[in-house]
Formats: sequence, structure tokens, C-alpha cells
Amino acid sequence: MNKKMFCFQCEQTAAGSACTGKAGVCGKKADTAALQDQLTSQLIDLAISARGNERYLTPAIDKMVLECLFATVTNVNFDDHVLTQLIDRVEREKARFNDKHSCQHDGCQSSTNYDISQLWNSNEDIRSLKSLILFGIRGMSAYAYHANVLGYHDKEVARFFYKALCAIGSQDAEMDTLLPVVLETGAINLRCMELLDKANTETFGTPEPRQVSLTVEKGPFIVISGHDLYDLKELLKQTDGTGINIYTHGEMLPAHSYPGINKYPHLKGNFGTAWQNQQTEFADIPAPVLFTTNCLMPPKPSYIDRVFSTEVVAYPGVTHIGEKRNFTPVIQKALSLGGYAKDMHFTGINGGKSVMTGFGHCTVLSAADTIIAAIKEGMIRHIFLVGGCDGAKPGRNYYTEFVQKAPEDSLILTLACGKYRFNDLNLGTIGGLPRLLDMGQCNDAYSAIKVAQALADAFQCSVNDLPLTLVLSWYEQKAVCILLTLLHLGIKNIWLGPTLPAFLSPNVLDFLVEKYNITPVSTPENDLTKMLSH
Repeated sequence: MNKKMFCFQCEQTAAGSACTGKAGVCGKKADTAALQDQLTSQLIDLAISARGNERYLTPAIDKMVLECLFATVTNVNFDDHVLTQLIDRVEREKARFNDKHSCQHDGCQSSTNYDISQLWNSNEDIRSLKSLILFGIRGMSAYAYHANVLGYHDKEVARFFYKALCAIGSQDAEMDTLLPVVLETGAINLRCMELLDKANTETFGTPEPRQVSLTVEKGPFIVISGHDLYDLKELLKQTDGTGINIYTHGEMLPAHSYPGINKYPHLKGNFGTAWQNQQTEFADIPAPVLFTTNCLMPPKPSYIDRVFSTEVVAYPGVTHIGEKRNFTPVIQKALSLGGYAKDMHFTGINGGKSVMTGFGHCTVLSAADTIIAAIKEGMIRHIFLVGGCDGAKPGRNYYTEFVQKAPEDSLILTLACGKYRFNDLNLGTIGGLPRLLDMGQCNDAYSAIKVAQALADAFQCSVNDLPLTLVLSWYEQKAVCILLTLLHLGIKNIWLGPTLPAFLSPNVLDFLVEKYNITPVSTPENDLTKMLSH
């Protein structure tokens, strides 16, 4: 493959096929892509080396694997120096492991030197299935990492990463041996999301519905983006009493619903609309922005001095906050910039002045009797889960129009950053509940699954027999692992867009369509007609 790079792991990939030039659409340069490929190759080598000796793997090694996989997720790490350091760490760990433990299985490949380009150049069906596994565990690594930060671990989840990496590196894998691993990726991701849900609720409390203002008050402030609630909690503690207000951005919005976080009065509201608008919205704000996970776009020179990163996020020229989470540089920058001289009243994409969040599975299930009664009485004819990732490519207005055109006797659940297309709309109420219920971050797909399973139990039917339709938007690898979880659960009739993944070969796509009835979105009008006719 005579290309400068090869990457097709996200929805915006060039020409709907693959990014192959000097840089990807996300801004990742070819040299950076090569280092991420090398890092992945080293992880596969480590997994193969450890096969048969998994009992000797330590929590420190497990954490390193999570960090390295997470660093390869789209819009996380653009820093070649940091990636080189990660590669060196894996190489040293593999060497130490091989020195201490000899391989105990037949056909040991502890001296393997796997090259990920073998995957990109392999049979398209094998490449497709291995890509589903690879991108699935990359997404799952983010969830496992967040749980790990809070001190929550699961040995079964940790060990599966090695199994999946070995499957990717297998030289003789066939479709019938890879398909079970694809579905197992979904099964383990469900376990991983359950672990993170437990970690978040036991640490920060059970989410509660909360109205969040989009107004930024005068005075110094900090914007915090990403998914990691621990980073937000630490920032709130360190800014308490400083006169600095804190505003969430992107997937950090649902943090407002956790009692252990919203108890801080200087957590004021949410700033900005969709994550892909950051290069415009951050251009001239008089405040620093802290990125805790993926969603970082290459900062423009006009504001790069106001951008900070932490955890696995890295970009050349951006100040990085280390593992001890000393946010003093961010605080000093906020104080020096001073914020706005007066209150600034911003709106969502559709002109709304506030948004609501906090309808996790505990809140929704507490109203289950109301929902069930409303369905039985005909007040709620259909439930739509309209969620997933947002992105910059044309076609994403589909989800705004879909929600606007959904019948008034339908309930709409949403989660992840795709909700920014419509979460400031006032859709009214139904059966005493808001028609639009924001269930949280992308990992809170676990909440949606819990609700769907509870409704199925109440109506004594399968999830596929409920008046429920999943309308999903995907962008990066966390959406991939969630999709695999839904497939593992046997959930069918999923509508996926705005385009189908480039890494799905025709044969693999045909299999998913035939077995699970995955359907690409078309127009809101046509799709709604078909969805409501079943």
C-alpha cells in the first residue's frame, strides 16, 4: 500500500474511504499516524508474548495498555514525542516480561515483530472484522481508563484486551474465528460500561435531572471539555474560593447531574455547542480550556496558549497537566485573562438558552410505571433513542430534523455529543415527562440498555418487539464498541448514519444487514414513515 498513511477509523475519513495523504481529516499528521500504528503493533506483540502467562500480568501493565489504546482514539493524542515515549514503555515492558516468563503455549510467538500494515493490506473481510475488534477495544479502553482512574477494575475486562490484540495479530484467523471475538468485544464492553456506571455513581452520586444555563457570568472562568468526571471534580476543588467559575463543554455536560459535582456553586453552566465548533467558539474567549479526553481539534494559533490538556490528551505546544492533577497553570491563566466584563448570554444551535441533562437509568426507571401506563393508554406511541457522536461532515442536520419531525406522541431518549444538534429544543412534555430525555455521555448507553431491558420485562417481550427505534450517529471508536454491545445483545433494526463505516467490507456489511437489519439513514421523513409502520 503506497500511501503516506492509512486510517479509516472515524466517520469523517477522506472520501468515505480512508485518509492516505500527509494528514488525516482530523488533523493527525502522517508521521503521527505511523507512530500510532507502531504503538498498536507493540501492544499486539506484548499480548502475544503474554499469551499463556496472563496470570503474571500486573495492574500496572493493564493500565499501560489502556493508556496506549486510548492514545490512538481519534482526536486524543497528536504529539509525536508522547507517542514515542509510549512505544518505548511498551517495548521495555515486553522485554521485561519475556525475560521473566517463558511462553507456555504451543507455537509460542514471544519474539514476534508484528507490523499493523499487514492488517491494512490483508483480505478485505479479515481486515474488516479485525478492524471492528481493534476499533472496538480502542473505544472500550476509554471507558475502562475512566473507571480505573476512580479505582475500579475488572480482571475479565482487563484480560480481554490481550485476547483481542492476539486475535488481531493472528496470522491464520478466518471469518468464523473472528466473528465470535467481534461479538465478545460487545459483551465485554457492556461489562465495562456497567463498571464505569458503578464507579461514577458510587463516587459522585446518582445523576438527577438538572437544568443547565448557557450564560457565562462575568469574571474569570475555565472551560473543561471531555468525559473524565474526576478531572472536573479536582478542578472544582482547586478553584473553590478563587472567584473562578467553571463551565462544562461537550461530553462534560452530564457532569452537572451528579450530586457530588453540582454541589460546587462555582460550577455555573455549559459553554459552546457541538465539539467540532470549538475552533470558532474558542477563538477569542478570555479564558483557558482544559481537555481531559478525546474531542480535541488542532488548536489555532489564536488560542493555543489558552489550551491545556491532561491524562492521555496531548498536542504539540499545548501545556500538559501531569498525573498529580495540579491545575495551577490553568488557574493562573484564568485569573490573568479575567473573563468577560459582563454576563454573556449564549444559545444552543437552535437558539435555546438552557439545556437539561441527568435522565440516567435510575431516574427514568423511577418513572417506569408512568411510561408503561402512557404506552398502554396510547399517550406514548413510540420511543426513539436518537444518540451518538456529532461531527463536522454534512448530513448531521438529519438528526435535528428527525427530532423536530418526530410525532408529538413519541418520547425521545438521547445521549453522547450528538444531542447538541437538538438538546436546546423545547419539545414539551408527554405523560408528565419531558419529551426529550438526555441520559448522559456516550458510555451512558448502558443506561439506555437498562431502560430498554426493563420495558421489555414489563411488557413480557423482547427489546426488538418494543415500540422502540434506535437512530444512531457514529464518529469514532467509542461508538463502534457501543454498536458491538447492541449486536451482542441481539438488538435489531438499528438505523445508522450519517454514513456507514468505511472499514465494513461488503460481505461483513451484508452479514450485519441480514442478521441485525442495520439500516443506513436516508431522510427523516422517509425513515420515520418506515419506523412507525412496524
